[in-house]
Order: sequence, then structure tokens, then C-alpha cells
Amino acid sequence: MSETILNATTGRATGSSSARRLRSEGRIPAVVYGQGMDPVSVSVDRRELRAAVSGSAGLNTILDLTIDGEMYPSIIKDVQRHPVRLNIEHLDFIQVDLTAQIVVNVPINLTGTAKEVNDNNGLIDQIMTELEVSTTPRNIPDEIVYDVSDMDMDSTITVADLAIPDG
Repeated sequence: MSETILNATTGRATGSSSARRLRSEGRIPAVVYGQGMDPVSVSVDRRELRAAVSGSAGLNTILDLTIDGEMYPSIIKDVQRHPVRLNIEHLDFIQVDLTAQIVVNVPINLTGTAKEVNDNNGLIDQIMTELEVSTTPRNIPDEIVYDVSDMDMDSTITVADLAIPDG
């Protein structure tokens, strides 16, 4: 679990042309909602966002979103990307209650080398790359790791085989 501070600016104009203008200035249009608050249109600096989510938790980072001097614990709910360049076009932040359960996707990473699979020219095909977990924001694991060293040609890994952290 990671957390960091991200500054957001309010008072942005809505609409396509305004959003394009913001993006050309290095800012990303976004909206913040949740916890009984009215949705707030904001913008964040592209470089600050990249630094904030570049840690091991990635998009599951708990962000202390600072808007007009007030701090909102938030998580990125949705990312809209350009279809070709894959640049972030828009963000949705959802304000979270740090004591309530939320549902997030956590990446599953395979480690080790399956010697028997390699010796028989086999292939490990990872069907599921994320696992949906329900936890409190402070307990979100950065990743779920599974060691494939003991796998053979007929092995199958199920969700029950994954070591899920407490909480």
C-alpha cells in the first residue's frame, strides 16, 4: 500500500476545447466524487501524476488529493486514454473512507523459472493478470506474487493457491 500527495486545481472550464487546451499545457482534466460530496471538476499536472503513481502500488496508490487547501483521500477509479498514443486523457478520482472496504484490482505476478516446463518446451499461460479484492484502502496489497518454480507440464494454478495477505 502506498500513499502520496497530489495537488489538483479547481475552476477549470468543461468541454472538449478546454480539455484540449489543458492537455497542451501539461495538465489532465479530472473529476473527484464520492463520500456524499458533489462532483468537482479539477485538473492535475501530468508530471506530478506520473510521479504519484510510479510506485509499486501503481493505480492503487492512495492519493491525498489536495484541492483548494483541503485534503481528500482518493483513489483513481477510471483512466481514459487516447486510443493511439495511449496518453491519459481524463481521470476519475473517488474519495474513499479509509476505514470502509473498497473493491480494487491487484496485479498477479509470477516469479521463478519452471524448470520442468522449460525442459519440455512448455509454456506458462497466465490467463488472469489481476485479482479483484475487497479491503480497506490502507491494506491494499501492491501485488500478489506466485512462485512457479515447482510447476510441471500438468500443473494448474487456481485463485485458492494464491497467498493473499491478511486484511
